[in-house]
Amino acid sequence: MMNLPKTPSFKLQGKRALVTGAGRGIGLASAVALAEAGAHVTLTARSQNEIESAAQTIRKQGWLADAITLDVTDLNQVEQFIEHSDPFDILISSAGGARHSAALEVSEQDFDFTFSLNTKSAFFVAQCVSKKLIQHNLPGSLITISSQMGHVGGPNRAIYCASKHAVEGFTKAMSKELGAHHIRINTLCPTFIKTPMTEPALQNADFKAFVEDMIALRRVGEIEDIMGPVVFLASDASALITGSALMVDGGWTAY
Repeated sequence: MMNLPKTPSFKLQGKRALVTGAGRGIGLASAVALAEAGAHVTLTARSQNEIESAAQTIRKQGWLADAITLDVTDLNQVEQFIEHSDPFDILISSAGGARHSAALEVSEQDFDFTFSLNTKSAFFVAQCVSKKLIQHNLPGSLITISSQMGHVGGPNRAIYCASKHAVEGFTKAMSKELGAHHIRINTLCPTFIKTPMTEPALQNADFKAFVEDMIALRRVGEIEDIMGPVVFLASDASALITGSALMVDGGWTAY
C-alpha cells in the first residue's frame, strides 16, 4: 500500500506565544487566532485595561491567555520582562504606528517616533526572544507584522514605508543567523485592514476608493483575514519558510 504524505500540523498545543500590540486590531486578532489553535498567549501593550479585558475574554472561551503591560519602546523593560519569563516559542510583533505626511513635511520627531516603534522595538523584541530560545536550545517562529508598504511606496508615507522596508531587511538578515538554531523569522504584510488605526483614513470616501482600486480583490481587509496566515507562519505547516514575507494584500503588490 502506498504511504501517503501527512499534512504538517497547524495546531499549537504546548506552545507559548508573545503578542505585542495585542490590545486591539491585528495584534488582538493574532492573539485570538493563536489561542484558538492551542497556544498559551501572553498579550502585551501599554493599554493595561484593553489587554486584561482581552485576555479575560479569551480565557472565557476555554483558551489560555494572560496579559502583561509592556512598552516595547522601553528596551530595558523589554529585556527584563523576557529575561524573567519562560521562553516564548512564538512571537507576533504587532506593536506599530504611523504619522503620515508628505515627505517634504516630515519632522524629525515624527521620523524618530515611527522608526522607534515600527523598526527599533520590533528588532530588539525579536533579538531578546531569540536569545532566550537559543539559551534553552529551543526552536521558534518569530513573526513581525510588517506591511505591503514594506515592498512598495505610497503617497504621504515616506517614513512609514522606510520603517517597514527596514523591517523586511532585518528579517532577511536575521533568518541567515537564526536558521542554524532552528528559529524561523518572517513578516506578515497586510494591506489596509479595518482597525481603529485605519478607520479615520478609510472614512474619507476618496481615499477608500483609491485603496479599493489598488487592491485586486476590490475590498479593504478585515482583521479575520490575517488570522489564518498568523497561525500558518507560527505552526509546523510553514516549517521550511524563513526570511520571507507573506503578502496579505489582496493583490496590491501584484501591480
